[in-house]
Amino acid sequence: MEFREDNNETGMKTGEQVFHGIGASKGIAVGPAFLFMKSVVEESNEVLDSDSIEQEIERFLGALQRSEKELTKIEQVTTRKLGKVYSDLFNAQIMLLHDRMLIDSVCNRIRQEHKTAGTVIEEEFDKYLQHFNNSSDQLFQERAQDLIDIKNRILRNLQNKKLQSRIPEGMIVVSTCLSPADIILFSRTSVRAFVTETGGVTSHISLICRSLNIPIIVGISNFTQKLKTGDQLIVDGTSGTAILSPADRTIDEYLRRHEEESRVEADVCRLADAPSQTRCGTPLHFYSNIDFKEEIPSVRNAGAEGVGLFRSENLFIDNTKPPQEAEQQAYYSDMAEALAPDPLVIRLFDIGGDKLIYSSIREPNPNLGWRGIRILIDVPDILDSQLLAILKANTRRNIQVLMPMISSIEEITQIRTTLERHVLALRESGTTCDMPKIGAMIEIPAAVLLIDEITKMVDFISIGTNDLTQYTLAVDRNNEIVQDLFDKFHPAIIRQLHTIITTANRNSCKVSLCGDMGSDPLALPFLLGCGLREFSIVSADIAQLKSIARYLTVDSSRQLAEACLTLDSAAKIKERLKEYQAQHVPDSLPGIDRNA
Repeated sequence: MEFREDNNETGMKTGEQVFHGIGASKGIAVGPAFLFMKSVVEESNEVLDSDSIEQEIERFLGALQRSEKELTKIEQVTTRKLGKVYSDLFNAQIMLLHDRMLIDSVCNRIRQEHKTAGTVIEEEFDKYLQHFNNSSDQLFQERAQDLIDIKNRILRNLQNKKLQSRIPEGMIVVSTCLSPADIILFSRTSVRAFVTETGGVTSHISLICRSLNIPIIVGISNFTQKLKTGDQLIVDGTSGTAILSPADRTIDEYLRRHEEESRVEADVCRLADAPSQTRCGTPLHFYSNIDFKEEIPSVRNAGAEGVGLFRSENLFIDNTKPPQEAEQQAYYSDMAEALAPDPLVIRLFDIGGDKLIYSSIREPNPNLGWRGIRILIDVPDILDSQLLAILKANTRRNIQVLMPMISSIEEITQIRTTLERHVLALRESGTTCDMPKIGAMIEIPAAVLLIDEITKMVDFISIGTNDLTQYTLAVDRNNEIVQDLFDKFHPAIIRQLHTIITTANRNSCKVSLCGDMGSDPLALPFLLGCGLREFSIVSADIAQLKSIARYLTVDSSRQLAEACLTLDSAAKIKERLKEYQAQHVPDSLPGIDRNA
């Protein structure tokens, strides 16, 4: 947190407090805060007498009915606002309320253990939640919020407590955590923005906010303790900056920026369907990173040329066991059909020992343990079902296979051999089947050292800069203690990127970058200078990158890259990149912040 002292028009000192989180949905909002604190539902843990058992079961079943009624209304609102794309989130929750295993388990335990419905529900849901919360993967921690929302909804309805669904118009909602239902309901009151202490850029609330064009900042620790309802607040969902009690001139500055960004954004959006190229005419290609098939409409609207990374492990999240082959095939088919003839790059399950939610395996350091390609090779049933599903779904011949966490040549050989075996078997059974293109994620230093051999074995590579930075610098990007050391512009990172890209181009192997670095306007000219021409990024960032690229030339970018490779610190590299940006890119373009 930063504290700024200023003088207002009367000469009195004012203090504005600046907080930094993660910008998960772009945009600027100025207005009063609404502190939304969810009430904690406390259930009695008394032992029930025999005469109260059936009455308690009826209370539980009634709570399920009231929860379903609420979710049905929310689903209808979601359908009107966003179409069926996101309403399926609430359909899934409604289906859970009808889950016979859950219902029978709760009812049986009430009868056998004489516990209250609330106590049993807490214990049943906690069995699932511990698998999510114990995961070091932020994506799984975020999905835990969806389960918590269902649990809290049932507990609240057990006590017939009213759902808070409306707030005053034009507020900025601040909360410890929010559910997708909260976002949908509050959006009916023209909410200006959201700020939460938890969550991430891939959480459902972030995806919904991006679709609704509502700014949201996530991950500002203890923020709810810093303000009260009615306090003036500025939210910058692009930079992740929240300013509490801003000075008048700060408000004026952000209102001006908001107006300018709206104007420029409208101009940039017109580029969505325009060809991607540099000022000197060099073609560029932009693809989307997605987590769910529901995001495909945004892929089209953003002007992407397909999906460069589909994180297929999300199919695990709402299940206690791996998704069945038929379920996967149907899911992949829907996506491939919607995108055809554009490509769909499916990353094989990037799961880890801490993420296999049906497994009892616990590791002291999962990021350096049994995960990614290692599990797929060790548990062939998981690999076989996914590869068969992909092959059967590839009727439009636009699906490509991406292998995660590659660290050796042997791993590539094993996956390719397995894939070829399945292709042959399907052909022999009379199924038309083509060998899909196969690629490797480059996200471990070992893969960088083997990049010459790897790029001669695969059809394409995709650089995962997030993990590459984490593994190279030995910094857990989710660890707040060492988060300042996580720097994608570290000399060791940019030198590896240059090696990877130039080697792939020399070996005629297609290369793209799918990490967060690909969305950074500051990094774009450096990557162009290294020879990168394909980017797989968040759909919402594509128009912005296209507009910036039109001010760059390959020659000047190459000179910039060569200069950066000689520098010995991230600070010097960023300074050089900023100098280049100031010389070539107008300040008025969205995403350009000279003060960053």
